[in-house]
Amino acid sequence: MFSPTREIIADAQRKGVGIGAFNVITVEHAEAIVTGAEAAGCAVILQISENAVRFHHGRLGPIAAAARRVAELAAVPVALHLDHVESDELFDQAAANGFGSVMYDASRLPYADNVRATADAVRRAHAHDLWVESELGEVGGKDGTHAPGARTDPDEASAYVAATGVDALAVAVGSSHAMVTRDARLDHDLIKRLKAAVDVPLVLHGSSGVGDDELHEAVTSGLVKINVGTALNVAFTGAIRRTVEQDATLVDPRKYLRAAREEMATTVSWALRVVTRL
Repeated sequence: MFSPTREIIADAQRKGVGIGAFNVITVEHAEAIVTGAEAAGCAVILQISENAVRFHHGRLGPIAAAARRVAELAAVPVALHLDHVESDELFDQAAANGFGSVMYDASRLPYADNVRATADAVRRAHAHDLWVESELGEVGGKDGTHAPGARTDPDEASAYVAATGVDALAVAVGSSHAMVTRDARLDHDLIKRLKAAVDVPLVLHGSSGVGDDELHEAVTSGLVKINVGTALNVAFTGAIRRTVEQDATLVDPRKYLRAAREEMATTVSWALRVVTRL
């Protein structure tokens, strides 16, 4: 069932658990995420990034419509989130394409410019009842490297939330985008200080590189929205590779895409059980 992001996040906060947010690149990703969430009995967030939109020839509408329909037919609450948006043009398409939330990413800008751009984006989004996430203290690894030194300062985070009016804050606490190993070590003391400093939900990007116990502790320390992307792509690609290697005559894409979808669904169920474990 399709649900607003703010409601799913608020419910997770009331229960003291995390909510998994998984990257959608293809329709198979969306189907796998919902299948995994249904198996785990958990609400979930489907998120489409600006990079994914670029992959789809820069057209948001088709992949958004497909993900929205998958969400509507789900047996668990499912939200639709537009992620890591740097383009104002794309940002302004979110409401018309059925999204309940959007992550406006001005983290590459100097602090004052980030605040100014994000505050303006929040004003535009709130006029359409969109829930807005933003980022402070750039999370490392967007080029595939592990950058463990990136950190968000609690005092700066408090000032940033007050100045921009964002509804959630993605923080740098030791994770990194695009990791294919699960050895990232998070700063749990910093997570607790950030939770005490701001009154909005905290978001962890780069969760694929974080081990089960570390991820569970991060949720108990104060993180709410847990973003997972690379782990799905590892599962997707691995399943296709194994299936094709087993049969050199295989040409029907449904056979290897089915395997990929099933492997991703298993990954989603695992992740959701970790972040919702009390």
